[in-house]
Amino acid sequence: MQGMDMAQKSGGQLLVDALETHGADRVFCVPGESYLAVLDALYDASIAVTVCRQEGGAAMMADAYGKLTGKPGICMVTRGPGATNAAAGVHVAMQDSTPMILFIGQIERGMREREAFQEVDYRQMFGGMTKWVAEIDHAHRVPEFISRAYHVATSGRPGPVVLALPEDMLVEMADVAQPDPWRQVETHPGLTVMADLQKRLWAAERPIAILGGSRWTAEAVAGFTRFAERFDLPVACSFRRQMLFDNLHPNYAGDVGIGINPKLSERIKASDLILLVGGRLSEMPSQSYTLLDIPQPSQPFVHVHPDAEELGRVYRPSLAIHASPAAFCKAAEGLQPPVELKNSGDAKAAHEDYLAWSGARPQTAGSLQMSGVMDWIEGHCADDTIFTNGAGNYATWLHRFHRFRKFGTQAAPTSGSMGYGLPGAVAAKLTCPDQDVVCFAGDGCLQMTMQEFGTACQEGAAIIVLAIDNGMYGTIRMHQEREYPGRPSATKLVNPDFAALARSYGAFAETVTTTEEFGPAFERAKASGLPALLHLKLDPEAITPARSLTQIRTEAEARR
Repeated sequence: MQGMDMAQKSGGQLLVDALETHGADRVFCVPGESYLAVLDALYDASIAVTVCRQEGGAAMMADAYGKLTGKPGICMVTRGPGATNAAAGVHVAMQDSTPMILFIGQIERGMREREAFQEVDYRQMFGGMTKWVAEIDHAHRVPEFISRAYHVATSGRPGPVVLALPEDMLVEMADVAQPDPWRQVETHPGLTVMADLQKRLWAAERPIAILGGSRWTAEAVAGFTRFAERFDLPVACSFRRQMLFDNLHPNYAGDVGIGINPKLSERIKASDLILLVGGRLSEMPSQSYTLLDIPQPSQPFVHVHPDAEELGRVYRPSLAIHASPAAFCKAAEGLQPPVELKNSGDAKAAHEDYLAWSGARPQTAGSLQMSGVMDWIEGHCADDTIFTNGAGNYATWLHRFHRFRKFGTQAAPTSGSMGYGLPGAVAAKLTCPDQDVVCFAGDGCLQMTMQEFGTACQEGAAIIVLAIDNGMYGTIRMHQEREYPGRPSATKLVNPDFAALARSYGAFAETVTTTEEFGPAFERAKASGLPALLHLKLDPEAITPARSLTQIRTEAEARR
């Protein structure tokens, strides 16, 4: 009897054991009394614990971890307000197809349906923006639920899973074995569809490939590159997925996102074979669903996706290939081009269009030129530098003008979530400590999650944050001037001295007001070995690379 008691473990301990079994190496959390038993079990575990300042930041860190590793990012929060705060990061993970598991402390089982303290029905709350929501009612089922969570979060189209943990279940004792570790389930394309694809490529005169989504690996990217070279295929990347193809490769055609190169847009519309691999071509990359007709695209359309339910859900493909990007790219290595390609020279022309588009760095108002900042970054940052950002006009400078060279160097929300850049950078640095990590953040975007700079300092995560400050919610102000010129409303920001705030955390910080100051300041930030912030004071008129705020307002008034 004594031996049986010794074999028993609490639900909290079983949960941590399960995470270790499946290879979890870090948890991002905000602590809460509702899951004290889990926190206690983590005390002796091999899993690193990153203590965040707000649950939204913790969930965004878990998302960035999932983006960069392909493994579920693990986030733990308390019930009620903790869960509602974390919802921001869960929404990012769903729209971005990122594997994540969110654990939420929950009220005791015997208190359900009384609106107990911080009681929430998480199935209702998260049901529309997760792959699976469940509550673990009994400690002996913990290993089963964790195993299923790993498989659901990573299989097909990856996404977030939410598991609620009743407080009394976590102290309940059970004797149960752990299953085998989780393994990625790959879906491989059949020989018939690959032969069909080869025939279509042989016949195409204007083919183009678009890469997007998740479940990519460095090996898959390399395999697709070799495939594209053999078929002289122009390759574009979907919105905020530029790291899926070397931007200086002669086959690269540019990004299919916000502010698309008009020449690339026309190339896609005129194509006689679009090969979409991994992505969904949702609102942003599809230019508000105008690139392809719905449900039947006018262009021949081949869609490769790991989730069968995504094939035909919006666009009806001419050829549907149910396969993960990694499995498809491996199979594509076996496809052979014809003796003479009908599209010879297309890739070269598309790449020249991209170089012209991304190389034309305009001058804007003010003594600090973001074009000069980008010139310096392109000339001095290593190819494996990881860049993160949130949402805002400032991100245009990174996404249009930076040339991503390597896989795993980009963590940005396709969902358009503000506040993502800073927590994303913290997670990136903790996950890839030997790589430089640079965060682009607008003043409005940064203040959504500025408190996570404290997390960076506590963890010693030597990120470099570029706080791009124009004193407003710039994207909204731009839209206001387009639609209601001269009537700005609720977009002005009175900001702190970001450099002083960063120094108060013990970090390195400087204020940059001219283009010439940027390079030396960046070098000093990097040499400090500390978390760093450069406060970039941008002229409010420099609202976009193409037009000033006054030009946008004047053009809008002229239309009236």
